[in-house]
Amino acid sequence: MEAHGGGGGSGSLRRVLVLAFCVAGIWSAYIYQGVLQETLSTKRFGSDGKRFEQLAFLNLAQNVVCLIWSYMMIKIWSTRSGSSSSMGAPWWTYWSPGITNTIGPALGIEALKYISYPAQVLAKSSKMIPVMLMGSLVYGIRYTLPEYLCTFLVAGGVSTFALMKTSSKTINKLAHPNAPLGYGLCFLNLAFDGFTNATQDSLKGRYPKTSAWDIMLGMNLWGTIYNLIYMFGWPHGIGYEAIEFCKHHPEAAWDIFLYCLCGAVGQNFIFLTISRFGSLANTTITTTRKFVSIVVSSVLSGNPLSAKQWGCVVMVFSGLSYQIYLKWRKLQKLQKKRKPL
Repeated sequence: MEAHGGGGGSGSLRRVLVLAFCVAGIWSAYIYQGVLQETLSTKRFGSDGKRFEQLAFLNLAQNVVCLIWSYMMIKIWSTRSGSSSSMGAPWWTYWSPGITNTIGPALGIEALKYISYPAQVLAKSSKMIPVMLMGSLVYGIRYTLPEYLCTFLVAGGVSTFALMKTSSKTINKLAHPNAPLGYGLCFLNLAFDGFTNATQDSLKGRYPKTSAWDIMLGMNLWGTIYNLIYMFGWPHGIGYEAIEFCKHHPEAAWDIFLYCLCGAVGQNFIFLTISRFGSLANTTITTTRKFVSIVVSSVLSGNPLSAKQWGCVVMVFSGLSYQIYLKWRKLQKLQKKRKPL
């Protein structure tokens, strides 16, 4: 966690309370969003017992909510600061990351038709694997032995979990059980996320005054445009099917609204955490949140895991925790070098 100058004991207490507020916000928003996501992908709604098959519609709904939210926050911030215009990246520069940010999450949500929610969370936690593969094969980056150890723990845990037999209770809840397809969609999601993150970093480098709200607005603007074309661009698009489903099953519409609201609130807490405590603290909070999400899914949502599967979960999060520790140690060394003698 990054250190900032404080004002004595009261300042330290205030920072601890703000951090606790951020942890509570991120955990509650995203854990509940995970429960809603799993509910929408597995529940049979109404007396006819139909499933909500148009899961990609969740991305459009969240794009619209986050677009409105970010626009309001930019307006509020500009009013408070007295600035009428943003000096960040122009809106049109987000068109390419907007494509991958539209396709990637859609693939991740679609995977829930084929694999359980805990399996999806584990697979999506292995983002470091494609990053290190691309870094070493394409850019010739050399990684340390501890970094390879982290990757081995994560890759080993995810692959072993994938090869284990899923309980019949969990399989019966899935719309179309197909583990290879589900994991394949998750890893494609990670690949698209990698491009999205790299492009966002590039935009931040070219336009240093770009704020988190600018990025949120630009990404969700293009996501809304692409999803509207994809879902409503022809007479029998899935957008029409999703709206028709919600008309006949209002409880599904309510779950979708809450899902989107959780995403918008969660992003606010993430931005607050990064601005006050740095990206390392945010990574730690979100990583532990994923572990808790698996526990909640297993206990509350009826996805029982065997002792061996729990061993794989621990293996993955041990690798992620060790990676966080390595980042923290590297940060401490950099801070010592910057300190004046």
